[in-house]
Amino acid sequence: MTNILLEKKGSIAVATINRPKALNALNSQVLEDLNELLDLVKADEEIRALVLTGSGEKAFVAGADIAEMSTLTKTQGEAFGKKGNDVFRKLETLPIPTVAAVNGFALGGGCELSMSCDIRICADTAVFGQPETGLGITPGFGGTQRLARLVGPGMAKQLIYTAKNIKADEALRIGLVNAVYPLEELMPAAEKLAATIAKNAPIAVRACKKAINEGLEAKMDDAVVIEEKLFGSCFETADQKEGMGAFLEKRKHEPYQNK
Repeated sequence: MTNILLEKKGSIAVATINRPKALNALNSQVLEDLNELLDLVKADEEIRALVLTGSGEKAFVAGADIAEMSTLTKTQGEAFGKKGNDVFRKLETLPIPTVAAVNGFALGGGCELSMSCDIRICADTAVFGQPETGLGITPGFGGTQRLARLVGPGMAKQLIYTAKNIKADEALRIGLVNAVYPLEELMPAAEKLAATIAKNAPIAVRACKKAINEGLEAKMDDAVVIEEKLFGSCFETADQKEGMGAFLEKRKHEPYQNK
């Protein structure tokens, strides 16, 4: 991966998109690197949570690479959109929890990338936006769909139609991010959050992610069936036996073994 740095810290991994001169903009190679990253993380059973951020202090991901997109034909545009959507959907459905640590500009494809993560936190210097209509296009990597699901259709339409950027405090107000930190505190906070998640029973955490994601796409009657089946599946795990046993015995549970 020429454009992504991957560091393991115990049971969490930190992935940094590393194109600082281009403000970490997404081109075809970065998308391919992201795809490879997700395969590596999914295959590593020691990793229980992933933090995704951008290099430098200016940008998380400033957007998709406009120079690459500017000459695309209709067919090529559709193919580029599919490539981005395939990778972002792969991130969204990664079994383990993901945290976007947004350290600066998250515009266009950068905002879309952050929205593909389970949880978003940001620096007080962060800026979010979907500026595509100002460039003569629509969001292409899921922005019209995830933004509406996260902040509601009315707010999503306003942000997308106007192509206006918003700052961190507004992103927090509308529910696009969960928390805002001073820049120097962002990565420690993101890693602490990921580590806190990673300490819980990983099979149960993965089941919760699956239940939420699949349930949001289903009718309530079907969604509760998804939950009850995943709930039941936990009762054949060693981690459930240890967790409940420790509670009943009034002791601290042993580290969960992912079994």
